[in-house]
Amino acid sequence: MLRIRPELNPVQETLLLTLEARALDATMPTPVLSDARQAELADRIDYDFTELKLKPSLICGTALRARKLDDAVRSFTATHPTAVVLDLGCGLDTRVFRCDPPTGVTWYDIDYPEVVDLRAQLLPQRSHLLGVDLTKSGWTSQLPDDRPAMIVAEGLLPFLPGDSFQTMIREATAHFPSGELALNGYTRFAAWAMKYHRSIKALGIRAAQGFDDPREPETWNAHLNLIEEQLLTRAPEVALFPQPLRILTHAIALSPRLSRQANRILRYAF
Repeated sequence: MLRIRPELNPVQETLLLTLEARALDATMPTPVLSDARQAELADRIDYDFTELKLKPSLICGTALRARKLDDAVRSFTATHPTAVVLDLGCGLDTRVFRCDPPTGVTWYDIDYPEVVDLRAQLLPQRSHLLGVDLTKSGWTSQLPDDRPAMIVAEGLLPFLPGDSFQTMIREATAHFPSGELALNGYTRFAAWAMKYHRSIKALGIRAAQGFDDPREPETWNAHLNLIEEQLLTRAPEVALFPQPLRILTHAIALSPRLSRQANRILRYAF
């Protein structure tokens, strides 16, 4: 089998961390996401994933947040079968295959040009690929603007500099007549602590961006209204976690404050 060695900068290389986490989840006795395509993709990458030293907490947490974001996409596209879906910072995620949207949905997988090129080499075409720098204005010019949109931003928040995440969301919500935004919402502490995580340190990343109040994005002038905050420590899928992670997660679930530091999914209407 031909293996591809990716030429990526440190921020782009974070896609390998999430890819490997989803791949390892697929091989667990009770997988949370159960996406065999991710394991197949990881096998095709010429990279020493052992350097990342992924722990069960990161593997299961990454799989669970992906599953919940998939659920949000499926719910939206079931109600809006001609919607536009934007998977921002898609990396090598195979969400479009997992969600299997209605034929009337137009799906865009969006990431840096280098990442999109890598994706085109490794995955069959199932979506429109858009290679852009999301920190620069004008990236929505190639998108339709006459239908509701489901915007997914998984794992992006801590890695975009300054207020570029907010600027990116403002441009997206201004472009479409209506829709939803779903993201995993890092608190400020969680984003700060990430840079000391050994998997992030292995990639040379310094993460910094986050927000505590789930209603803070309503102040971004992006016409966002909070629909739901899901504390994933309380998700029923925690029953699939291995011991002792399952016991620890149930203990954390007793505290909303601690649960927000662990993992949460936020959904907004615009």
